[in-house]
Amino acid sequence: MSKEHLSTVWARAFDIPVERGEGPYLIDTQGRRYLDFTCGIAVSNTGHAHPRVVRAIQEQAAKLIHGQIGVVTPQPVLQLTDELRQILPPALDTYFFANSGAEAVEAAVKLARQATGRTNVIVFEGSFHGRTYMTMAMTTSKNSYRLRYQPLPAGVFVAPYAYCYHCPVARRTLSPAERARLSASQPEGDACCGYAIDQVQYLLKTQTAPQETAAMVIEPVLGEGGYVVPPRSFIQALRRICDEHGILLVFDEIQTGFGRTGKFFALEHFGIVPDIVAMAKGIASGMPLSCVAARRDIMSKWTAGAHGGTYGPNVVSAAAAVETIRVLREENLVENSAARGAQLMRGLRELQQQFPVLGDVRGLGSMIGVELVDATGAPDKALTDRLTRLCADHNLLLLTCGTYGNVIRWIPPLVVSEQQIDEALNIFAAALDQATA
Repeated sequence: MSKEHLSTVWARAFDIPVERGEGPYLIDTQGRRYLDFTCGIAVSNTGHAHPRVVRAIQEQAAKLIHGQIGVVTPQPVLQLTDELRQILPPALDTYFFANSGAEAVEAAVKLARQATGRTNVIVFEGSFHGRTYMTMAMTTSKNSYRLRYQPLPAGVFVAPYAYCYHCPVARRTLSPAERARLSASQPEGDACCGYAIDQVQYLLKTQTAPQETAAMVIEPVLGEGGYVVPPRSFIQALRRICDEHGILLVFDEIQTGFGRTGKFFALEHFGIVPDIVAMAKGIASGMPLSCVAARRDIMSKWTAGAHGGTYGPNVVSAAAAVETIRVLREENLVENSAARGAQLMRGLRELQQQFPVLGDVRGLGSMIGVELVDATGAPDKALTDRLTRLCADHNLLLLTCGTYGNVIRWIPPLVVSEQQIDEALNIFAAALDQATA
């Protein structure tokens, strides 16, 4: 088997010839076991090859592999809507299904435009929403996602995200240690200077008038942009602004959903309900599926035939999603995400006291970012990359993120144990020792 026929467009963090997965482990062709804290980029929340999900896929594939939703109504799709109704806020009771996160975000924008009759969309700095042309226009986490693809669709306006560690107001008034404490307190601490919200209001006065703004689309925890947790007051203020002007608030929960933040959805941390939620990744334990949830009065304004697709929802993926949600509930994986995330956060903050290069440690549940800085407080991508390589050499797989590539993101499968978290922390501590010696 040769890799030379694979496209070079894939940026590959590692080059491991994986044969199979079991729970939180990936196992290569030589039998070497890796603790997989990349989780397929927040996809394998139930762990690799969870037996119940595997069985559901096998049983459905033996019955029906593809039943096009415009022709028939596959029963697993109806079962999935029942399962989603149990874990989403009651108001979000109507669903559209597709195959990927980018498709879900693009569908959410199309829905918002049809429902409001407006054209423009506000997104936030550091966002990642996908790689289609519309979602590229909405993505600002790195210019590499947009490079040599311009011009992109118009009607997208960018506001600052409430990123306390790099807030321009906090940088003028607080030390790096104080900014890190402020960042670590979110959303519970809820201390916010109001800069980001002021800039949203300014945007509505200067670039996109409220009456032409269909939606604000936001990740409730910034993903590719650095695993940033905003203050609760920031999200709640967005809700008030949207209500005041008839703008729809769209949550991109692609990476945060299905137990990742210690609750089924990150929206539960902020005390508000968005108008539309886009979800994917953890929904089906690795099978391709995404979903847009909205209030019925919004979804009913979407003209029949105005959007769709051949494969979404794939019936085998729907069966996998049904069983995924049941596993998350019945095996208490959301609760385990909160507990193991708290354990991981404690361990990383203890290491932060020993290693000043850990400028910021932040997150919710099992979605934790560690921002690496040099002696001047500047982003240190070289050290970040070295640490991930050292960890991989010792069988712990981690990914990076952030605009400057200096954030290590911790995304363990939600089946991870207390002992496995301790093992990962020990590997990371040894890597820090070696990398900073």
